[in-house]
Amino acid sequence: MTLHLYDTLSRSVRPFEPITPGKVTMYQCGPTVQAAPHVGHIRSGMVFDVLSRWLRATGYDVTLCRNVTDIDDKILNKATEEGREWWAVAYDYERQFQDAYATLGCAPPTVEPRATGHVTQMIDLIQRLIDRGHAYESEGDVYFDIRSYEEYGALSGQKLDDLLPAADSEFESRKKDVRDFTLWKGAKPGEPQWPTPWGSGRPGWHLECSAMACTYLGEAFDIHGGGRDLVFPHHENEIAQSRAAGYEFAHYWLHNAWVTTAGEKMSKSLGNSLVVSEVLKKVRPVELRWYLIGAHYRSNLEFSDEALEESAASYRRVENFVLRAVEALPAEAAGAELLPVSDLPEFVAAMDDDLGVPAALAILHDAVTAGNTAKAAGDLNEVGLRLRQVRTILDVLGVDPLSATWSGGASSDESDVLRGALDVFVQASLAEREAARAAKDFETADAIRDRIAAAGLHVEDSADGARWSVQGKS
Repeated sequence: MTLHLYDTLSRSVRPFEPITPGKVTMYQCGPTVQAAPHVGHIRSGMVFDVLSRWLRATGYDVTLCRNVTDIDDKILNKATEEGREWWAVAYDYERQFQDAYATLGCAPPTVEPRATGHVTQMIDLIQRLIDRGHAYESEGDVYFDIRSYEEYGALSGQKLDDLLPAADSEFESRKKDVRDFTLWKGAKPGEPQWPTPWGSGRPGWHLECSAMACTYLGEAFDIHGGGRDLVFPHHENEIAQSRAAGYEFAHYWLHNAWVTTAGEKMSKSLGNSLVVSEVLKKVRPVELRWYLIGAHYRSNLEFSDEALEESAASYRRVENFVLRAVEALPAEAAGAELLPVSDLPEFVAAMDDDLGVPAALAILHDAVTAGNTAKAAGDLNEVGLRLRQVRTILDVLGVDPLSATWSGGASSDESDVLRGALDVFVQASLAEREAARAAKDFETADAIRDRIAAAGLHVEDSADGARWSVQGKS
């Protein structure tokens, strides 16, 4: 089986066939930088990071373009609210998004363009649409004529006559049809503006992504993706203006579902957003990543503290196997190279089935169980094999605890030294705790355990004695 992906435009799971064999060009709609990132925002980054990792693991050369929308009505409103310049607001929140992506283990995109750096390309695209009869100027604004494009509505499945007026302009009287969407907004006092043949102003949101995608990926590219909330009107309008301009544009459209709270999409406007920096006070970054990638990307993920902690505990069990297996194995076996994914056919089948991470995690947990059984039986050859299998899967998902990302940037040798040094101190504390318990001094035993927990460590009592692992501070 080759990779199959659900294409929103065709409403079907299709075999993935890149335009150029061995290469994948992909555009992810990035953030509108008008607020601190919450876990709903970040899920999309997780999804396309895992997809990129899987494509690379199976031999593709991936070019990922993830844009930054740094000029928008919301940004201008936020600047007024905060009493700052619009560009200062945009840059501040852009940095916060970049930090959140990096903290959660997302590899940087190949290119991350800002909308404001591509106004020249946007003007060229507008002129092309006007010349082809798909756009018109009206009192300094420029609008896309949706009736000029017969396939409008194909992505979202909506019928043209059922659409409400486009809510991106306060000047409906300037439009031929109230459903026409804005390509260029005429200048207003106090707002940023750029000169054009139709007067100074600023770009419309939908125009920005078409211009940036084609600039970096070409007039035809493989995958365009983003959150499900972008299907209409944003991506519908992108298709319309791009194909009306004569471009093939994206061959596949992928959309991830929402993170929800109480069944509603997580968003700032609903007041139910959970900022990434706050969530990371409850769990470690790798545990939040594990939680966000665990559900299938097309399924909603209902957020709760209970579900988050349950997921974090699940990751710690996997992590514990990896660390204990490394301790038990000879250095050469513990540091063996990861397997090629082709050696894990069930894992490959799961990931090739529309990026089936839940099925892949089931395979991972089976390998962990088999590894723990082998360790208990003293079968180190089997432990070594299972360790390589587990780490190979974790590497693709971006959650290998021994990777440089999660070991503090240290090399594997340095990590082993640091962990060994820490283990000496923790084991001494655990010995004190055990002595206190033996003397029935439970108050002292509990105090030692609390001290260990306060240091960000998790203690698990088992038949083989107490074990420790790193966890997030609460």
